[in-house]
Amino acid sequence: MNESILKNFEKHISLDPSEIEYVQSLLLSKKVKKNTILLKTGDISRYIYFVVKGCLRMYNTDDKGVQHIVTFAPEDWWSVDLSSFYTGGPAFYTIDALEDTEVLFLSNESVEMLYEKVPKFERFFRIFFANGLVLYQRRMTAIISQSAEERYLQFQKRYPGLEQRIAQKHIAAYLGITPVFLSMLRKRL
Repeated sequence: MNESILKNFEKHISLDPSEIEYVQSLLLSKKVKKNTILLKTGDISRYIYFVVKGCLRMYNTDDKGVQHIVTFAPEDWWSVDLSSFYTGGPAFYTIDALEDTEVLFLSNESVEMLYEKVPKFERFFRIFFANGLVLYQRRMTAIISQSAEERYLQFQKRYPGLEQRIAQKHIAAYLGITPVFLSMLRKRL
C-alpha cells in the first residue's frame, strides 16, 4: 500500500497488519492526465479520492460560466463532493485534475464496509469530515470578511508551494478575484 495514505490514516488511527491488508483490498488507484474530470456537476459522487501525486480542484460553475473553486487537493489531501457521496444525490461540484495526478480512492460501498469490518475507520472519517467542515466554514467566513490580500496570504499558508504549480487563473478563482487583480496584488506584496 502507498505509504502516504498509511501516514494519513495514522494521523488519527492505528492499524494492525490485518486491517492494513483489508483497507488495501478495497483501495483502487488511478493515474489521470491533467484536465481529466473525475466528477462532473450533476453526476453522483461515488468515490472519495486521496491524492498521492499531483493536484485536484473542486469547483462549481455558475450560470454565467464563472468557476468558483472551493478547494484544492494537492498531495496528502482528500477530495469528495460530500453531500452527493453520502446522499446519492447529484453533485454540486466538479472535481478535476490540474496536473497529471495519481489518486487512491474508495467507493461509498467500500467506506461502509470499512466502518463495519474496521470500526476505527468511523473515527478516521468522522475526524476527516469534521476537519473538512471546519475548513469549509473558515473559508466561507474568509470570503465574506477578509480582504483579497488576507485571503491570498491564507492561500499561501494553506497550500505551500502550490502557487508555483498551478495557473494564476485558478488561484484567482479560489480567491474570488480576477487574474489581473491577483497579478497586481502579487506585485504589491
